[in-house]
Amino acid sequence: MAAQTKVRFLAEDIWQMPEDGNTYEVIDGELLVAPAPNLGHQLASSKLHLYLAQYVYGRGLGIVVAAPTGLVLDPETERPETGVQPDLIYVSNARAAIRTRRGIEGTPDLVVEILSPSTSVRDRGVKLRRYEAARIPHYWILDPIGHTVRGLRLGAGGFEEIALLGDGETFEPELFPGLKIPVADLWE
Repeated sequence: MAAQTKVRFLAEDIWQMPEDGNTYEVIDGELLVAPAPNLGHQLASSKLHLYLAQYVYGRGLGIVVAAPTGLVLDPETERPETGVQPDLIYVSNARAAIRTRRGIEGTPDLVVEILSPSTSVRDRGVKLRRYEAARIPHYWILDPIGHTVRGLRLGAGGFEEIALLGDGETFEPELFPGLKIPVADLWE
């Protein structure tokens, strides 16, 4: 009887996946596939992208990109095994060296995930832990169903919740002083 070996994917494999509308990610060598996001998810992404892009580009602070954009975590390791596609990524000018022709290869300043029924467990679980391990300073989680924005900041012991806001409240992220995002504006 032949022994079965488990295939380990590499982070860079995300750039060689089919363009079929699915989202392909590799986390710790495991290939994960999710269906294309729904309209509510995409509207929240578009609206948040507008707020961030106006702020970031208006001040010349760096770049904000939306999915599908590949992000390779821990690219300095011999065989990086985590390549993801967050919904939004912010890279400041100070970290511009991690921007490559293919995508982002290194630790950005901010990643944003917008929950979908098919990805919410992953976004709140393994991806949160991988972002924490990669020392990403800020992680935001938007929930289009619950109408909430959760802001996390990396502290000495890992991610700390700095905001959990709902409709009728305004998100004022410390990463972007003076930016005000009415939470209700992010939903349909």
